[in-house]
Amino acid sequence: MQFDDDAGLDTSEVQDMRGSRIPGGGATIGGGIVGLVILVVGLVLGIGPGQLGLSSGGEDPAPAASSAGEVQQSCRTGRDANTREDCRIVAVVNSVQDYWSEELGRRRGAYAEAPTVFFSGRWETACGTATSAVGPFYCPGDRKVYLDLDFFDELRTKFGASGGPFAQAYVVAHEYGHHVQDLTGVLGRSQDGRTGADSASVRTELQADCYAGVWARHATTAPDESTGRPLITSLTDADIRDGLDAAAAVGDDRIQERFQGRVDPETWTHGSAEQRQQWFDRGFRTGDMAQCDTFR
Repeated sequence: MQFDDDAGLDTSEVQDMRGSRIPGGGATIGGGIVGLVILVVGLVLGIGPGQLGLSSGGEDPAPAASSAGEVQQSCRTGRDANTREDCRIVAVVNSVQDYWSEELGRRRGAYAEAPTVFFSGRWETACGTATSAVGPFYCPGDRKVYLDLDFFDELRTKFGASGGPFAQAYVVAHEYGHHVQDLTGVLGRSQDGRTGADSASVRTELQADCYAGVWARHATTAPDESTGRPLITSLTDADIRDGLDAAAAVGDDRIQERFQGRVDPETWTHGSAEQRQQWFDRGFRTGDMAQCDTFR
């Protein structure tokens, strides 16, 4: 995945809170390996951690070395996105939001931008207190995506994904898929609290995977607001394979087998590895969000 070296990055779409102390108090996320299986799969289903009933007391983790606001200083152009991980995520956020703004407008809808918050350790959100163990998630309460960049290392080391820049892009695009669901009213209608292979929760996650694929299809053609040219200049077959591999790595069956030693479809919340790959691929092949009706 390559970015236009000369394109400007819009850092206003990312709030860099890494190394900052959590504002106020609140419970931390716990639950041991059960909490890990339910939450850190990343791509949580759009509801915040405090709503999952997995809070427990604990001390604030020590903050990382302060880097708050670093992306505003260091992430200026596509050249920076080609050399720095945090700048790469800024560029992906820009690309994803540019695409959905244009696409929803074309469909006579309205797109409201949602910032991504980089945090480390622990952070307070409108959906509860997030810790690094939660993994990336979208909070409909404040319409923000929350991301600890350390998750991308865990995606490889804990979940067995091959990694790569586009694996990261897939994670971000999935979370913005939840934002699109929120704007179109799907997210609010799908949170019935049930689990299982045919649950609304799984269908919601698979649709977000499909939306990530739709964005990927148009990523090299959608014009960037600052230049009129695509911010992403190339996506290779290897990039798409990395995205599909990441989708499989966070499938419920893969996670349950890895961490519990058994697979229980009745407790699924995100879908199997095969389903997640299938719906991302469907979005990528068709490039049409209308083909992402996982509820039908």
